[in-house]
Amino acid sequence: MGKYTKLIQHILSGRADGNIAFAELRHLLLRLGFNERIRGDHHIFTKPGIDEILNLQPKGSMAKPYQVKQVRNLLLRYKLEANHGE
Repeated sequence: MGKYTKLIQHILSGRADGNIAFAELRHLLLRLGFNERIRGDHHIFTKPGIDEILNLQPKGSMAKPYQVKQVRNLLLRYKLEANHGE
């Protein structure tokens, strides 16, 4: 099982939203095909075919729990999965 598949399972479990590194969440979104635009500490992620825009900011080196929940909702709603070859 690859690194990103494990991270997706960890996010989907919902048990540790405050324990996800921002850099890992960012790399996962890029791996899932999201485009990133950065304005200050705001990382704005968009993807064709997905109506929602994710606006994420780190809290230190960690992702904010409510933003991990937003990512979880997108993963479930659009059935997103990590690419093979992790």
